[in-house]
Amino acid sequence: MKKKKLVSILILNYNNHEYVINAIDSCLKQTYKNIEILVYDDKSSDESKSKIIKFNRNKKFKFFFNKNTKKNIASFDAFNGYLSIFKKSRGEIVCLLDSDDEFQKNKVKKIAKYFEKKKNISFIQNLYLKDNLNIKKKNSFLSFWPYLAPESCISFRRNLMIEFLKKNRKLKYKFPHIWLGFRLGLFSYFNKKNFFTIEEGLTLYSRQGVSKKYKTFNKNWFLRRNESFKYLNIISSNSVIYKLNIDYFITRIICFFYKYI
Repeated sequence: MKKKKLVSILILNYNNHEYVINAIDSCLKQTYKNIEILVYDDKSSDESKSKIIKFNRNKKFKFFFNKNTKKNIASFDAFNGYLSIFKKSRGEIVCLLDSDDEFQKNKVKKIAKYFEKKKNISFIQNLYLKDNLNIKKKNSFLSFWPYLAPESCISFRRNLMIEFLKKNRKLKYKFPHIWLGFRLGLFSYFNKKNFFTIEEGLTLYSRQGVSKKYKTFNKNWFLRRNESFKYLNIISSNSVIYKLNIDYFITRIICFFYKYI
């Protein structure tokens, strides 16, 4: 019998002591058993640490506490956290999970199956669940961007992350409104063209974190959109195509008017 690939689940936590146990439990209850779970706590000031270490006897579980100086910019600190435990992970397939979210018990099994079937795919995102309904936000018909799911809905092959990190070596601390998951999605969609969406809710998404800052059409939403165009311009050799899109012109005009540029 062919041995199942090891899947690494990377959990990032900061002051989510009310939710982190459920996040970890949702991973331990996966029907796919060849997994490792790595938790990174980014200097939480609540009861997170005492709750995380309760799992230390489980062989599938490892935890790490940040001892380095933080940037105090949420997206950069999250990037550093995920990168730190990615380097300690061993899985050929990697799943991201924010500590206020949870996985459906069959998520990893389905993700691994898709990767096995679709050899040319390196990045998979799934839909998320809210009130037991599959949620996929629809972009405006004017939008240039593909639908990109939250980080807790993202899985990828290890090699994709290694290629991505090489491309982003000088961009790590630029564009504070663009998070790791979004960067990975753009890199996969525009550069590698190995991007796939599972039209099924496999993640329970709480939306407790900073994503609430980016409500459609508010200031931060436009700031992130403007940074996304700038980021794409750097990483993609075909970025000229977006400059012919009305989404780009609308974003630039609004950001110029509000002096966001």
